[in-house]
Amino acid sequence: MAAPAFPAAALFVYRCLLFAPAIVVGLLLTLPPIAGAQRHTASDNPSTYNIGGVLSNSESEAHFHTTISHLNFDQQYVPRKVTYYDKTIRMDKNPIKTVFNVCDKLIENRVYAVVVSHEQTSGDLSPAAVSYTSGFYSIPVIGISSRDAAFSDKNIHVSFLRTVPPYYHQADVWLEMLSHFAYTKVIIIHSSDTDGRAILGRFQTTSQTYYDDVDVRANVELIVEFEPKLESFTEHLIDMKTAQSRVYLMYASTEDAQVIFRDAGEYNMTGEGHVWIVTEQALFANNTPDGVLGLQLEHAHSDKGHIRDSVYVLASAIKEMISNETIAEAPKDCGDSAVNWESGKRLFQYLKSRNITGETGQVAFDDNGDRIYAGYDVINIREKQKKHVVGKFSYDSMRAKMRMNINDSEIIWPGKQNRKPEGIMIPTHLKVLTIEEKPFVYVRRMGDDEFRCEPDERPCPLFNATDSTANEYCCRGYCIDLLIELSKRINFTYDLALSPDGQFGHYILRNNSGAITLRKEWTGLMGELVNERADMIVAPLTINPERAEYIEFSKPFKYQGITILEKKPSRSSTLVSFLQPFSNTLWILVMVSVHVVALVLYLLDRFSPFGRFKLSHSDSNEEKALNLSSAVWFAWGVLLNSGIGEGTPRSFSARVLGMVWAGFAMIIVASYTANLAAFLVLERPKTKLSGINDARLRNTMENLTCATVKGSSVDMYFRRQVELSNMYRTMEANNYATAEQAIEDVKKGKLMAFIWDSSRLEYEASKDCELVTAGELFGRSGYGIGLQKGSPWTDAVTLTILEFHESGFMEKLDKQWIFHGHVQQNCELFEKTPNTLGLKNMAGVFILVGVGIAGGVGLIIIEVIYKKHQVKKQKRLDIARHAADKWRGTIEKRKTIRASLAMQRQYNVGLNSTHPPGTISLAVDKRRYPRLGQRLGPERAWPGDAADVLRTRRPYELGKPGQSPKVMGATPAMLGRTRPQQNVLPPRYSPGYTSDVSHLVV
Repeated sequence: MAAPAFPAAALFVYRCLLFAPAIVVGLLLTLPPIAGAQRHTASDNPSTYNIGGVLSNSESEAHFHTTISHLNFDQQYVPRKVTYYDKTIRMDKNPIKTVFNVCDKLIENRVYAVVVSHEQTSGDLSPAAVSYTSGFYSIPVIGISSRDAAFSDKNIHVSFLRTVPPYYHQADVWLEMLSHFAYTKVIIIHSSDTDGRAILGRFQTTSQTYYDDVDVRANVELIVEFEPKLESFTEHLIDMKTAQSRVYLMYASTEDAQVIFRDAGEYNMTGEGHVWIVTEQALFANNTPDGVLGLQLEHAHSDKGHIRDSVYVLASAIKEMISNETIAEAPKDCGDSAVNWESGKRLFQYLKSRNITGETGQVAFDDNGDRIYAGYDVINIREKQKKHVVGKFSYDSMRAKMRMNINDSEIIWPGKQNRKPEGIMIPTHLKVLTIEEKPFVYVRRMGDDEFRCEPDERPCPLFNATDSTANEYCCRGYCIDLLIELSKRINFTYDLALSPDGQFGHYILRNNSGAITLRKEWTGLMGELVNERADMIVAPLTINPERAEYIEFSKPFKYQGITILEKKPSRSSTLVSFLQPFSNTLWILVMVSVHVVALVLYLLDRFSPFGRFKLSHSDSNEEKALNLSSAVWFAWGVLLNSGIGEGTPRSFSARVLGMVWAGFAMIIVASYTANLAAFLVLERPKTKLSGINDARLRNTMENLTCATVKGSSVDMYFRRQVELSNMYRTMEANNYATAEQAIEDVKKGKLMAFIWDSSRLEYEASKDCELVTAGELFGRSGYGIGLQKGSPWTDAVTLTILEFHESGFMEKLDKQWIFHGHVQQNCELFEKTPNTLGLKNMAGVFILVGVGIAGGVGLIIIEVIYKKHQVKKQKRLDIARHAADKWRGTIEKRKTIRASLAMQRQYNVGLNSTHPPGTISLAVDKRRYPRLGQRLGPERAWPGDAADVLRTRRPYELGKPGQSPKVMGATPAMLGRTRPQQNVLPPRYSPGYTSDVSHLVV
């Protein structure tokens, strides 16, 4: 190798180290091979092990040599027939020279590991050069003073370990201190270099990992990043001054810390009420304010202690490796690019698994090879820059973990205060959000002509994020009264506003920027509070684990649970409601019994020998027997309890049956009346559901719909409960956007069961007597006031709410807004008093009466029509009878005339023997009956004929028996002068005359 080539190559490598450290590995491949270098392998474990050292001074080199010499006599760490030798070189300020020295003096001598410190003036460039060179050959490197975050990158420093922790591990101590002092909101100030960003990342990661479910988890309110070697910090202080937190965590170099402390003092941000917690470098600024707390690594400058611990860690790893596997010899040639020392890689893994107690404390490593379990002193800056130790962060061997011990009484806080500052500036004007939820918050929109709300209301505008407009509303209710009293009691002012989207809020899982883990983003009221756009939520906000993870809750101002609201199942009143007391079978039997008893009564009265008797001896008329129609009338009259005026049984046997039937009717009527009252008056409907465990809810049928409000606390509850998963999957599709819509659908009958907070549903049930809550409460929780994580108002609000409970103020709000005492009493009175029968209950009876009336009218119409038919028939019969009578009269007349003529002939025959024809008798007869000689046919026998007149004339006066009829005072002489009477009929001589002409009727 030509000597003149070294300076140029070294300068080139040095420049490459500044920009791309990985290039050094490539440069090593271009170096000429060292003379005599050969690749050596062995199947057995070596008996001698060379340990290299790149140290900063001769004192460290001597101590390194002494430590290895003593190690060879420590049988606890060194097996028999194993010897350790030291090979040391001096750390050079030039990292290129350091690289060549490592190759020429350490790798040439087959070192199995290298212990490296750093030179104060050159920083960590030379240790980095050692790490690059050794790492290329898989030779483990143990740093004893390098604390830069860059050494934690195993992609570059593949085999680097260190017995000192990196600077960014101080974030773990910060979190322990914040937990001890109960500070939950901080401002982080850090430089923009690798270490500054590393400490911020470590703080956030550790906070989420170890304090995620703890109420005291620290939240970063503001992150201030600055460029190193700054000249002024004033611009950042303006933003810090407007924040709430007064706890500052600062990572900065000593020079940058001086500038920050200088400017912070000018803005009065280092005095009373402020808390500064800084890292080691900032603690050594010459203007560090009094009261600042800082950290100091134990044994930070004890190279001897770290040298000893590193040597013994290495010996412990080699001892375990010897017992488990074969160790190949270390590489010897830097010029051989094909070297792949697998034993070195295995040795590095053994080193990372070490956990021993050394001079610097408990020595162990994480996956990056960084020291863990390192101890720190908590330093408090006093007057004249005196550093006073007030606590320790040390390893607890009993619990096998780190523990923080701080003596609070020894701390002097900024402003020379002995009392711990609150760590936060408590704002006195808060932005409060609420949401419409009766009866807790009633919302009314202001009219165009209104300029202010009513005395019991408060303005609560609704901000529209889309067009940045605000609609004016007025709010009142349970929560508004609570907010008013809270503000008076703990002395704060507020601006009240409604939820922008009208929702309580639920989380949405999002994957931002390709992150592996999903992040929860909240909407509604929760989103406003989590994103610090609001200070407080005063609404019926249910306390649950999902929300408590992201916001603070006060103690519950009202305890409640989850219940089910449904409409009372009113019994349907049909037209035949009056028939409900008896079953159909019983009604049929009663109807059959009426007619059977009527038939038996008729038969008994008909065939009884005593069924016909006279009511009185003075009455000559015999009473008629009971006919079938009267028997039916009697049976119905007794059953319906109506008076029986006629048609009663007459026989003793029938009357006995009648009394039995009357008793039967009394029992039937009394039973019907009692059951009718039970059905129509006293019956109160039961709830259809027994509670959340009702089988119809767990295995929801098609005709049973239940729902809740999507994204609400009740929705979250069902998500958590595995046993309700089937029910949740069914109801998820039916969930509503707001509770008002669901309650309205329950009233209309569209929704059968609404699952919601018990307070709201009890209010609705007390307001509307047709609604009822079903079953017992489940999922018990409470309503709390929501605040930001770490809010200074949390304790004050909680204590005030407890005082309200004790003083009865919360009970007063319950009576005023939730229970509505008078309305609830009316519902209870309605429950206890009988129902008032209405038309829908008795409609069937009225319809029955209407049917009876219509039936009666129909029957009378039929009767009238039938009667008219009978009258017409009777008239025809009378006409026929009249005609027959006339016909018969005519015939009789003829018979009479024939008889008279026959008698006259006989008479004349008798007279011819003594008198001549034409005697006086014949003359008289002709004179009296001038028409006797005329022939009259039947056609002349109709009304109007002279014969009709003759029929209706008065009969002759008869004389005594045996005498002839007399002519009324006429003498034979007068007969000749008298006008003949044409309407006079001859006397009825025929005894066979009768009015029966039935044989003539056609």
